[in-house]
Amino acid sequence: MKFSDIINYPLSLLGLKIVRQSSLEKLRQRFRKANNSDIENDAEFIELYGKIKDYTMVGIERCYTLYTSVKYILKNNIPGDFVECGVWKGGSSMLVALLLKNENVVDRKIYLYDTFAGMTEPGKNDGVEEKIEWEKNKKDDGNNSWCFASYEEVEANMKSTGYPVGNIRLLKGKVEDTIPGTMPAKIALLRLDTDWYESTKHELTYLFPLLEKSGVLIIDDYGAWQGARKAVDEYLKDNGTVYLNRIDFTGRLLIK
Repeated sequence: MKFSDIINYPLSLLGLKIVRQSSLEKLRQRFRKANNSDIENDAEFIELYGKIKDYTMVGIERCYTLYTSVKYILKNNIPGDFVECGVWKGGSSMLVALLLKNENVVDRKIYLYDTFAGMTEPGKNDGVEEKIEWEKNKKDDGNNSWCFASYEEVEANMKSTGYPVGNIRLLKGKVEDTIPGTMPAKIALLRLDTDWYESTKHELTYLFPLLEKSGVLIIDDYGAWQGARKAVDEYLKDNGTVYLNRIDFTGRLLIK
């Protein structure tokens, strides 16, 4: 009998075992290697991600969640349009458009809400550092260089997907001004990425009720920005909505 067996026998009675450090390291390496294997082995996603990654600041895990959410919606015939608030260069909505086209679904509308003038001014619920950063990026023309992408640039990026332009809606302005006046009747997927408290609370107040049963809500900013997190927590507490699933350090997902 090996010495390790002699030592491990009494420990095994307690549900314990001595494991060599090299074995533990091999196990850690295996987990690290397998961490994103489902993403890396999804050929369709990798192809689409390659087309949009330069037009988004969203991490690959959140992009993959968006991709699988669209698949889920189509597979389960959940009605409604696709809505994104805070789009930067349009990468996330480009991913939606490309996947819908791959699935031969071209009758759903895609709504992109943005100022197309950079970040709006943070409010009292958004933190001091955010206010300082916003002030640093103010431009003489009234725009803000923080997350700036023009309407024309995003329009061109969306057109490049080949998705029918008649089913792409770009809504320019603060969401507090454009919503509720320009809302779709039904929403299948709602993606929120405007960072601040006021805009996020406004979006949830008006758009979440339009999200279909079993529809998907994705919040990009929950872990990164205190204002967005506060708005989400307050809304869910007041409306009794259930568990937020963690995507990565900042992204959260909810099935209605």
